[in-house]
Amino acid sequence: MLTTDVQVEGVHFDRRFVAPDAIGHRALAVNLSDLAAMGARPRAALLSLVLPDTLEVAIVDGVLDGLLALADAHRIAVVGGNISRSPGPLMIDVMATGTIRPRRVLTRAGARPGDGVYVTGTIGDGLVGLRSLQRGGSHSLAAQEGRYLRPEPRVRAGMLLAANRAASACMDLSDGLADGVRQVAAASRVGMTIEADALPIADDVRRWHEGQGLDAVAEVLHGGDDYELLFTSRPAHQGRLRGVVRTLGTLPITRIGVVTKERRLVLRAAAGDRELPEGFDHFR
Repeated sequence: MLTTDVQVEGVHFDRRFVAPDAIGHRALAVNLSDLAAMGARPRAALLSLVLPDTLEVAIVDGVLDGLLALADAHRIAVVGGNISRSPGPLMIDVMATGTIRPRRVLTRAGARPGDGVYVTGTIGDGLVGLRSLQRGGSHSLAAQEGRYLRPEPRVRAGMLLAANRAASACMDLSDGLADGVRQVAAASRVGMTIEADALPIADDVRRWHEGQGLDAVAEVLHGGDDYELLFTSRPAHQGRLRGVVRTLGTLPITRIGVVTKERRLVLRAAAGDRELPEGFDHFR
């Protein structure tokens, strides 16, 4: 399996509050999250750096330290790459490879009506962490800031879902839950009903949105930077899924909805059903 992703200063990170090692960590983590969504075991990575003329060597060293530390944690070899000069922003481009048996590969296209819809971990933390850092940071939101700065790709969860054939479709949530739901539904040619009250949103995240006069559910659906996994699972495979949950231990997996035959995307809340909001758009 192959995946590639680029991190561009001013688009994906801001050096005013993202340390060099966190930039490097994020650059590899986004690729590992893609491999996790396919159920693949990460193996190797290629790194290309596009560096402004005025960038200090210490910053480059920090970026490499963060990237290599995450690579070491996942036993990935950084096998090569390229360096080029940039008249503009700092850019870090990573291509990563992973391995998985062909019949175990997770895609977005396997969901069927009646499947449950699940997510790993909690959602919305990355968005709140970013907003906090943009405002100078907050001790009370340190956990959320950490989720944004150094996201933890769910590699082990993806590998277990694939190895146990517990998931029928899967993708990561780098661009938010609403985007993930739409992409899986479109690829599988199905609809989905998502239960607003079931979304695993941390209490700190809910309180932060309430303090800003915002609807936490609406913001979390649109926001990204969580790098959790969204997946579907057949009712007949609940035993397999329970085995995955037991093996993962402390990482929660939450059922948030159901796949439907009618190709509508519905958000079900106490106030009534409504269409699922649009997800994140890179060019909007």
